Amino acid sequence: MTEKTEQAMKVDVDLVRQLAELLDATALTEIEVEHGDRKIRVARKAAAVAQMGYAPAPAPMAAPAAAPVAAAPASAEVGASAPAASANAVKSPMVGTVYLSAEPGAKPFAAVGQKVAAGDTLLIVEAMKVMNPITATQAGTVTAVLVENGQPVEFDQPLVVVE
Repeated sequence: MTEKTEQAMKVDVDLVRQLAELLDATALTEIEVEHGDRKIRVARKAAAVAQMGYAPAPAPMAAPAAAPVAAAPASAEVGASAPAASANAVKSPMVGTVYLSAEPGAKPFAAVGQKVAAGDTLLIVEAMKVMNPITATQAGTVTAVLVENGQPVEFDQPLVVVE
């Protein structure tokens, strides 16, 4: 190999580790840093998203990835299967972290079996330190909550089913 090729292939392992730790601390699924002509991207697979029929984008670099996100538990209330995500599913309008209640330990905004009116807050998606209330698009009964508290979510991911 030429000297130029060897230089281009050197990776700042400490920076990659710091970025991976930042992913864990912020619940992001990927982060990219660019300095001059060098670019480093660290990404992790969102296991819960993949289970719901979405495939995460492959990482273009062979950089170490952070630990995968834990899958949502399968139960009647949280982590219901993808078929429950019908046309009545309220979907995430953004990438972020979902919160089922206003603060830790507080009562969830919506629970399975609860009746909701159009415009009622079902959960919150935090994106870039902004708390975005996600509201019911129609009146009905919550039949499934497809995410768990603190879980990272992707754009257009089904969150709650209201029928």
